[in-house]
Formats: sequence, structure tokens, C-alpha cells
Amino acid sequence: MPVLIGTSGWQYPDWRGVLYPEGCPQRLWLEEYARHFVTLENNNAFYRLPSPETFAAWRERTPPGFVMAVKASRFLTHIKRLREPEEPVERLLRHAAGLGERLGPVLLQLPPTLKVSPGLLDTALACFPAGIRVAVEPRHESWWTREVRQVLEHRGAALCWADHGSRPVTPLWRTAPWGYLRFHAGRARPWPRYGRTALASWAGRIADAWPDGAQVYAYFNNDPGGAAVHDARVFAGLVRGLGRTVPEPPGKD
Repeated sequence: MPVLIGTSGWQYPDWRGVLYPEGCPQRLWLEEYARHFVTLENNNAFYRLPSPETFAAWRERTPPGFVMAVKASRFLTHIKRLREPEEPVERLLRHAAGLGERLGPVLLQLPPTLKVSPGLLDTALACFPAGIRVAVEPRHESWWTREVRQVLEHRGAALCWADHGSRPVTPLWRTAPWGYLRFHAGRARPWPRYGRTALASWAGRIADAWPDGAQVYAYFNNDPGGAAVHDARVFAGLVRGLGRTVPEPPGKD
């Protein structure tokens, strides 16, 4: 199984001339994105859950084999703070079902003020049916406990490996047969790019932690100035250089 590399979002005006050719209308940006990357982390749903028809349209606009991860609604993670998760999870999955076979993992990014609660996490993860992959990105240091790790392992959820400032800001636990990695901001210039050494270190971590048969999703969230596009391309080359499979998008020249 491959390492799937993409970016967090695609609708950034400053990507004109970086990823999107001058003159390419915004309504065709997703199609153009899918010519260069095989996966995308869709963060639209975090701010406002799109309709089932919108998810279905995204499926129609992307080629076979394209994978779209979905960041769960802030209503579940930041407003309800994982309490009473049944209805928000059901609604998210009902809408996202429009993606069909394009649907990838669901990301639960927890607010930095939410302290550890293994019980709340377990209840939320239990709402996801078998076959739906869930990655969890806690952002308060109290979550790094054995009990939390056991909950993730029991539910088959992946701890999201997160980078900020070209260093890991989460433990590098393997809690599922697949992995999920997010790059938030590097230390290279121009900001917020990643340097080649930092990216090579992450490629090595993946190679060391995951057998070649494992599927790992990696997304660059350092979107200003097209940094994510540049870094994703460099990272793909580095991962391939270690003998790991990184699929080429169907539309790549």
C-alpha cells in the first residue's frame, strides 16, 4: 500500500502561478489539484458541513483512485468538545457518503484547551462504523497517556503525527495498521516552508515505523505562498528515495 501525500485544502488564491496556471478559473481548481496530487485533506467541513450534493459533486470532479480525507466539524470537536457525539458523527458521515469510494479518513482535531478524557474519546470513536478510518489529533499535552493510547488501539484509530516548527509535537505512537501525518509549519525560508533535512527526517520516520504494506496519509497544512505544494512534492521524492511507493496522480504529465 502506498504513502499518499497531499495538502490540507486547495482553495487558496496565492496558489495561482504555483499550482494553478494563470487563467485557470477557481471553479476548476479541484480538477487541476487532482492532476498533481492523489489525495486531499478537505477542511471545509470543519467550518461548515457541506451538503451531501456538494460531497457528491467533489466525487464527480475527481478521478478514480483519488482519496479525500475529511476534517470533522468543529461543532463536534470544539463546541460540543466530544460530548454527545452520536448525532454530529451520524450527520457528518451521512453527508460525506456522497464521496463514495473517494472517502478517506476522518480527522478529529481536538481544541488545544481540551484536556485529556479517555472516556469522551472512546465514546466518540465508538460512533464511527467499522470501515471508517479515524485519525485523532489532540493538542493538549495531557493526552499523552497509556490509557489514551489503549483507547486508540482498541478502536483502530490512528494517532495523528503532527509537526510544528520542523519537529514532532505529538508522540510517534502506532495505534492502527495505517498512519496519518500533518505538517503545520516549517522553519525554512520563505516561511512556512520545510527544509529538506526536516522532510528527510520525516520520510525516515515513516520508513522506520511502517512496513511497506502499510498505508500512510501525509498532508501539508502550511498553505501560505504555496509552501504546502512545494513541500509535498519534495517530500514525495524523499519518500520514494527510501523505496516506498508514492503513487503518481493520473493527470500528471
